[in-house]
Amino acid sequence: MLDPVSAPDRFVRVRGAREHNLKGVDVDIPRDTLTVFTGVSGSGKSSLAFGTVYAEAQRRYFESVAPYARRLIHQIGAPKVGEITGLPPAVSLEQRRAAPSARSSVGTVTTLSNSLRMLYSRAGDYPAGAPRLDSDAFSPNTAAGACPSCHGLGRIHETSEELLVPDPGLSIREGAIASWPGAWQGKNLRDVLDALGHDVDRPWRELDPKDREWILFTDEQPVVTVHPVREAGRIQRPYQGTYTGARRLVLRTYSESRSTALRAKAERFLTSAPCPVCGGSRLRPEALAVTFAGRTIAELAALPLTELAEVLAPAAAPGSPETARVLAEDLLARIATVTELGLGYLGLDRATPTLSTGELQRLRLATQLRSGLFGVVYVLDEPSAGLHPADTEALLVVLDRLKAAGNTVFVVEHHLDVVRHADWLVDVGPRAGEHGGRVLHSGPPELLARVEESATRRFLFDPAPVPERPPLAPEAWLRTGPVTRHNLCGVDAAFPRGALTAVTGVSGSGKSTLVGALTDETEGVGRLVTVDQKPIGRTPRSNLATYTGLFDVVRKLFAGTEEARARGHKAGRFSFNVPGGRCETCQGEGFVSVELLFLPSTYAPCPDCHGARYNPETLQVRLRGLTISEVLDLTVESAAEFFADVPAAARSLTTLLDVGLGYLRLGQPATELSGGEAQRIKLASELQRPRRAHTLYVLDEPTTGLHPADAEVLVRQLRGLVDGGHTVVVVEHDMDVAAGADWVIDLGPGGGGAGGRIVAAGPPGRVARTAESRTAPYLARALGLGGATG
Repeated sequence: MLDPVSAPDRFVRVRGAREHNLKGVDVDIPRDTLTVFTGVSGSGKSSLAFGTVYAEAQRRYFESVAPYARRLIHQIGAPKVGEITGLPPAVSLEQRRAAPSARSSVGTVTTLSNSLRMLYSRAGDYPAGAPRLDSDAFSPNTAAGACPSCHGLGRIHETSEELLVPDPGLSIREGAIASWPGAWQGKNLRDVLDALGHDVDRPWRELDPKDREWILFTDEQPVVTVHPVREAGRIQRPYQGTYTGARRLVLRTYSESRSTALRAKAERFLTSAPCPVCGGSRLRPEALAVTFAGRTIAELAALPLTELAEVLAPAAAPGSPETARVLAEDLLARIATVTELGLGYLGLDRATPTLSTGELQRLRLATQLRSGLFGVVYVLDEPSAGLHPADTEALLVVLDRLKAAGNTVFVVEHHLDVVRHADWLVDVGPRAGEHGGRVLHSGPPELLARVEESATRRFLFDPAPVPERPPLAPEAWLRTGPVTRHNLCGVDAAFPRGALTAVTGVSGSGKSTLVGALTDETEGVGRLVTVDQKPIGRTPRSNLATYTGLFDVVRKLFAGTEEARARGHKAGRFSFNVPGGRCETCQGEGFVSVELLFLPSTYAPCPDCHGARYNPETLQVRLRGLTISEVLDLTVESAAEFFADVPAAARSLTTLLDVGLGYLRLGQPATELSGGEAQRIKLASELQRPRRAHTLYVLDEPTTGLHPADAEVLVRQLRGLVDGGHTVVVVEHDMDVAAGADWVIDLGPGGGGAGGRIVAAGPPGRVARTAESRTAPYLARALGLGGATG
């Protein structure tokens, strides 16, 4: 028997955590438990769970990896923490996606495609005399399997003269070929055509049709000597220029460019259609000739997972050929894990860029559940995001299974059902940013009731009743339909004008598809504003201040100071995106990449500006005692006080405070913002604009990633829009939001093929009494009517 003194420590003990806004946090968390980290948005819970605990576990693992291999792996930096003891290896499941790829699918993420290909290779029905194919021949992502016409993408892209030249009244010099790149590249192509003898000054429509055809669609790449037109003060020497046809250039940009902006521009000049050779199946004819249960692998991959399981079930029955039985049993076990997480409506060929971050995280969770690992710490980022309350119950079962397998599960979460289910609760706060960063409670969830300072406590133990609203009597409706798209078949919907409508239903029931049918052409819509959770920018150069337009105001204020005028500095001097005032060593980034031999590149503060982004001369100009760099480091809350007497700045800052973003820094890079934060920044940008005409606001799951306290603030803003005479439509899983809406449209009853129709529509109380609705019992509980389970 073990001596109690020498028994292993059962806690992960964190000492002196200072990552982001954490204030020297000390906390002990038991292993082999389901521990939930809670707190308002920006309180520091993710900094503790991901930025400290997971980052330290990853750092320790990489210490054991050969230095040469380490350079190939993306690493999180070493966390700012004094010491962590009792920490096992960790697996992170964050709500972030890698670069979107059309070749990544549900099947590749879950590895289900590998098993299905093996089933066709080993147990498929081959045509008479056909050789047996390797499993790679059934993959559109390999040379052996990909359709040679579309290279395994299933679609071909083409263009036309009408797309490439939208205004044939223009000459080539005037920009008739709209798909050409700008700046020097476009001028070069024009000058090469001129040197080849083409008339670049005649209107496009007056050129010979044969010349127009050649200019746009030739695959030739002639080289000619170009004699540039002389410009004053510039010496222009002749050079050898190569011509590339407009079609070839736009296809090459679309397929090869890594720039999202360039790809998006190229896409405007292309049409997309299913590949005529493979019919969109992405595979070679040899692979499509092999069947299983009478279907090709492309047909099975297109089925929802619930239907795929039904097709495979007979092959797994006793008495089936052994190879088919073993492979089918493995597939069914893997599919069961995915469907258990409420994703049975997805097909294996569904591309991952079309999935929400919540769906993608749950797919990865299903894969981990089948991996059989034990003794590790799983760190999950809001796995309930995008989940209907009915599906959240299934999620809790999965988390319990991970724990029962001998693992520790750390979950950053806002969903109160998940919080109540925890064995241990770590509540961080009390507020966001500099007003947070402390652990208020670490212990059993029921003991949080004693912590008066906690923002979570009220919602967990003393929820406020849903305020009664007067019965809705809409005078006008916004009507859509019949909508036939995805799983919606001829659905008609009516949204009351001047009201808050919540669109509910299980995952995959068709909510986003229905709401997407609302356009600015819908009768009764004066102006349409769609507020989604896409990033406000894809590089660190885009930030809160630049997106909201606040940075323009700030730069003008700096340019108006006596010091700036004396030095001749204009507003552009105070931008870190252009040469002049920025630090040229880091080109305004604030950090530089450091190449390490045998190790991955790392980032360090710029040795010249030390992270300030500007050169010393620019930083000598001060506005009320602060440099431009110091102003960008202010939180929205601090900046609101600093610019209180500047109306143009105060308006932006007030709306950001109103949506609960006072803790963000003005210069916080877009890459560090969550989807929920990005959505609220977009909403704040809209709120600061004067609203005269009727506006329809459409928000897709606006409370995702929000603590209930933050959700209250957001709903209050949406109510303000409705009170101002506008219409708000939200796709929502939060039953408290649905209960407080004027009108609810519930889709279902299930997901995928089992959904796609309106089950109930009306005031929340009426929908809560609809027997067929899977939302009804949870909505009834939120309304205090009883009747919900779980």
